[in-house]
Amino acid sequence: MSSEKVHVEHCKGVNGLDKVILREIRRCSAEVYLYGGQVTSWKNAHGEELLFVSSKASFRPPRAIRGGIPICFPQVCDSILFVFAIFIYLFLNSSIFCIQLKSTGSLEQYGFARNRIWSIDLDPPPSPSDISHKAFVDLILTHSEEDMKIWPHRYDCRLRVALGPTGDLMLTSRIRNTNTDGKSFTFRFAYQTYFFVTDISEVRVEGLETLDYLDNLKNGERFTEQEDAITFESEVDKVYLSTPTKIAILDHERKRTFELRKDGLPDAVVWNPWDKKAKSMADFGDNEYMHMLCVEAACVEEPITLKPGEEWKGRQGISAVPSSYCSEQLDPRRLLLSG
Repeated sequence: MSSEKVHVEHCKGVNGLDKVILREIRRCSAEVYLYGGQVTSWKNAHGEELLFVSSKASFRPPRAIRGGIPICFPQVCDSILFVFAIFIYLFLNSSIFCIQLKSTGSLEQYGFARNRIWSIDLDPPPSPSDISHKAFVDLILTHSEEDMKIWPHRYDCRLRVALGPTGDLMLTSRIRNTNTDGKSFTFRFAYQTYFFVTDISEVRVEGLETLDYLDNLKNGERFTEQEDAITFESEVDKVYLSTPTKIAILDHERKRTFELRKDGLPDAVVWNPWDKKAKSMADFGDNEYMHMLCVEAACVEEPITLKPGEEWKGRQGISAVPSSYCSEQLDPRRLLLSG
């Protein structure tokens, strides 16, 4: 592959926000905004958009961009559980919950990383595993005085977004504790990936069957998945626990399968707001729930703890292939077991 044909372009996006466009030789592309360190576009060689971004998404700080791949750090918390924790603290004055709430201050439910301006990382760590990914950008987010007021820790949060020669998209995050006071910190993390689908009622998610999950629509109660595959007929908001490294999302109408591969992120969140909740969201179209599905590589149930100087690394890779769900040319179960 000719390196001259690989292109990384720094330019302005919506509302003048800085962004980076990655292009590969086969005309695949990805766009990454420095605001939020957020991927907002991922296109295949045919120019088809593979990620969902709402037509009502706000590209105006400090609001998060609705769609693409928001980075959730240092907190990933469902609203019901978030309110419940505050209730426990206020009314029971539990010392355990008091410590947890103090450590996260007045953080938003999904942290602040998606609401901050990231910088180009001029001194990124080597990533030999990404040697085939020649179109990439390295970003970094570090602590600020503003952040210290709500999360009193020093950190380096690095992100590499790489576009592979066949159009696969790889996100690699490294988080290091740079505290100088000897204190450890605890955090949760997620790649909140919004996949674009043709018709949510014709979508299946495979690879999560028989696993335990927390149902956020039922106060976080724990259940075991009984279905052979996850299908969608109403609102879904579940956190699947101890999940495999590969998950398949099958778009029956488009005859396309997304393969999600992950490392260092044991959980997987599956979310679609459906019609009622969609109408209550200011930055989401009333009927857009039909064309999106969030499947998030995440660490939710058991938070990560780092001592000063320690580093955590997590990765998510996504690719799109012709689906066998209609054509039977590719067995999605074989896809999950391959590699």
